[in-house]
Amino acid sequence: MLRKGEEHARSKDVTDETLLQTRLIPDMLPLIRQVQIACDMATRGTARLAGVEPMSFEDNETTLAQVQSRIERAIEYINSFKPEQIDGSEARSIVLKMRTGEMTFEGQAYLLGFVIPNLFFHCTTAYNILREAGTGIGKNDFIGGA
Repeated sequence: MLRKGEEHARSKDVTDETLLQTRLIPDMLPLIRQVQIACDMATRGTARLAGVEPMSFEDNETTLAQVQSRIERAIEYINSFKPEQIDGSEARSIVLKMRTGEMTFEGQAYLLGFVIPNLFFHCTTAYNILREAGTGIGKNDFIGGA
């Protein structure tokens, strides 16, 4: 979806900065943060389920190429885990330190009730920002259909 957004932006002489700072409404995070948070949800979720300290990304991307690189690095990081690191993590205690205090989960509830909903929320919001910006994408682009 992001590559199609980039193609659309280029065809309309929209800069990377403008597209990355696009948001649906003033009090929502811009496209760049939606992608960063989606990457963080996936990488940190995987690491926590594996029982290891999550790798951090710097959140310093300013170009679409850098954003694509972040996505690729996130995928590589997730793929570096072996199934046996995560298998059996359903009851693993996971504690998140949030601005509002600590949240404690068991592994399965963490994955199904926190990681996946947040991942889909931020991916959907990124999709909506790209659509609102005029990118010609649809449901199949979001779900990966042909």
